[in-house]
This record gives sequence, structure tokens and C-alpha cells, in this order.
Amino acid sequence: MADTISYALITPSALRKGRTGGILGRLISRSGLQLETGRIFALSQATLSALAETLSGQSKTAAYLKSLPTGAHSLVVVLKGEEAASKVASIVGGDSTMGGRGETIRDTYGDLVESPEEGGKTVYFEPGVIAPANASEAAAGLKVLAAASDAEGGILDASADFSGPTEKTLVLIKPDNFAFPSTRPGGVIDLFARTGLALVGFKPFHLSVAQGEEFYGPVLDFLVAKLPDGRAQWESIVAFMAGKRPSECTPEEKAAPGSQPCVALIYQGPDAVAKIRTALGPTNPSQAPHGTIRKEFGTTIMINGAHASDSVENVARETAIIRIDENDFKTKVA
Repeated sequence: MADTISYALITPSALRKGRTGGILGRLISRSGLQLETGRIFALSQATLSALAETLSGQSKTAAYLKSLPTGAHSLVVVLKGEEAASKVASIVGGDSTMGGRGETIRDTYGDLVESPEEGGKTVYFEPGVIAPANASEAAAGLKVLAAASDAEGGILDASADFSGPTEKTLVLIKPDNFAFPSTRPGGVIDLFARTGLALVGFKPFHLSVAQGEEFYGPVLDFLVAKLPDGRAQWESIVAFMAGKRPSECTPEEKAAPGSQPCVALIYQGPDAVAKIRTALGPTNPSQAPHGTIRKEFGTTIMINGAHASDSVENVARETAIIRIDENDFKTKVA
């Protein structure tokens, strides 16, 4: 059976309240699907209305989308695999599956309050996450989102959510978290949520060997000076992130996307670089405090869960290398 794609939209409320990691972890681990792409959106009223029209069997959800304020940030993730739409729909749930005990993602992360005194009238509705019910709804919704992905998506700005100056920082969720479908990528995001920063950028990608060489270029001189096999150690880092050692690649192979999946995240807020580095923990997981990402998800100095930029200057350098501003959402859902 051929692979297909579907999507899940993590709502502005869930994104703001740091529920993204839990939602994403369940989607990946329970479905076994591949995280194909994703993008932060600030959808216009026209796009919200058009998206709502594709969800024919979910009247509460359609009305919710139409009621959202223009420009509210949401995250759309696209998953790929056999029967993607039916798998995502069953895991997420819909309007009729929000009265249980956590069986669906909506049961856990959404809220539905009804008034028995008023014949079951809906008092409050917040789905947390939205997914199409079938493949035709998925195709229609993705067409709407792809058309809006340039003008209404990308690396967004959340400075209005904070008082005082803000900065942005880069996180890479490393390939060890994607060895098999699991809650690990979501768990990493969940721990970063405790910083109170805004998640304003999201992009799954495959680092090329050439990008890996440039990204970890500053580490090479340090390792060569400190270790007799410093270059070999450096090549191992690049191979871990991109899938091949630079010395074993042709120029064409170096330029091609690597074999190892990563996810790039952009966080924004006051002292974002320092806050994310604190949540990440020291490079060596054995020295990391409990509750940090590297303590919970790392195993070695190299296989340590995630990377985070160590300065505002390196944020600019590293985001340019991985070309995080490029919109591949539109091409991958076409």
C-alpha cells in the first residue's frame, strides 16, 4: 500500500500552554508514521474559514476555527505513511470523541464543557488539536495550508507576548530521537516548554554532510588540538547528524540531504539562549542535572538528545546553514 500524508493542527491555546510536546509524542508513537514536515502558521480569517470548510463532519471544530483571531499562532505537522489520514484521525479524535478518559489526544489535551441544564449546550470548547477525518479532507486541508504557507507561515514573531526585549534561539532535536517512532521528540519539546518561551519556528529536515561540515566547523580545530584522533572524532559527529563521514563522500553526496532526521525549533522570549541552554543541560549527560533534556534523553557526549545555540551570534550562523527560512512545506504536501 502506497504512503499517504495527513496533518494535525495544534491549536493556538495548546501551543501557548506548552502542550505541543505531549501531542506530538502521541501522534508519532501511536501512529508509527513519519514526521514529514511542519510549520508554524499565523492564519488569516480567510484561510481559517477555508480550512474549516474542509472539515465537513466536525461542526464544533469548524466553528472554532472560524472564531480564532486572525494571526493567532498554531503548529501544523504533516505525517506520512500507510493510511495516514485514518491513523491520525483515530489517534486525535473528533467532535464526538471528547467525553472519554484520555483515549484520544483530544480527550487529554482538549476541553468540552456542556450545560445539562440547557440541554447539553456547549459552554466551552477547545479541541487542542485538529485533524481531518479521512484522506479527502486531508488533501483539501493541506491544499489550503500549502497555499497560505508563504504569506502566513514560517519563523514568526511573539515579542508582543512578552514585556521587554526578546531574542530568538535555535534548537535541533537530534537523530537519536527518531531511531523508531516514539514519544522522545515530543518529550524533548515538553521539557523545553518549562522555559516559558514561545515556540515560533518548526521545521523537520535532513542535514546534508556539507551542512554538517559547516555547522560543526568551529569544533574541528578544538578537537584536533585536544585529541590525537580529533579529526576522526569530528567526522563521527558529522556522520551521526548527517549519516555519512565527510571523507567517504563525493561532492555530490555531500550536497544531498542526509539520511538522518532532525527537527529544528526556534524559541523566542527574554534571555532565550540562556534559558534553553539551562533546560538542555551540559554536553555530557552524566554531568547533567535531573530534569534536563540531556539527563533524560542523552547517553553520550555525542548522542545527547538535542543541540542548542550558545549565543545570539551563533543562532544567526546556524540558522543560515540549515536554511530554516526555506519553505519546504508547500513542496512536500503537493
